[in-house]
Amino acid sequence: LSELEALMERMKRLQEDKEDEEASQEEMATRFEKEKKESLLVISGGICAFPVQFSFDDEIMSTDVSRYVEDPGFGYKDFARRGEDHLPTFRAQDYTWENHGFSLVNRLYSDIGHLLDEKFRMVYNLTYNTMATHEDVDTTTLRRALFNYVHCMYGIRYDDYDYGEVNQLLERSLKVYIKTVTCYPERTTKRMYDSYWRQFKHSEKVHVNLLLMEARMQAELLYALRAITRHLT
Repeated sequence: LSELEALMERMKRLQEDKEDEEASQEEMATRFEKEKKESLLVISGGICAFPVQFSFDDEIMSTDVSRYVEDPGFGYKDFARRGEDHLPTFRAQDYTWENHGFSLVNRLYSDIGHLLDEKFRMVYNLTYNTMATHEDVDTTTLRRALFNYVHCMYGIRYDDYDYGEVNQLLERSLKVYIKTVTCYPERTTKRMYDSYWRQFKHSEKVHVNLLLMEARMQAELLYALRAITRHLT
């Protein structure tokens, strides 16, 4: 099977399995912990921990981005060290964007919550119901996996989501691309962009980038707004 056909087959199988039997809360928690720990291994010091078809050594952008920031040492750091047994988890049901973050940010900056919420929803729900040459395809499962994997990398867990879907829908090269775009955007190269979903349209792959950026922004907001809430209370 081609990459596209294999992905669509996995999406179909996931839907059928969900209808037949749902995973228990304990199983879903275990799958989340597995994905969370694995995300720490995806990139280490700019080198892929997984065997994929490219490496950062092959093509590094020569542009010096440090001149665009006040603190050249500022950058992404994994939320926990590799090898730790108990990695911190942000339980989404304890502080969600819809129930907590939205109202607080609106109180701090009038109407900005509505604008942010509209942006998040628009990017998340955007679809032409196509996958490459296939039409009338429900891409909800795939979009949810992309969004939730970014939050998983930031230690955010949704109790009602089965993270086994992430491992089945997102191949390793795509996970490397996701973490690079989300955490180290200055290291992203065209070769990496071309290496995944080769049969997909550019508009579909650009949508992936939009999903990743909005998921990261929401994750950052959740941590910041939760901290402000704790300070205020």
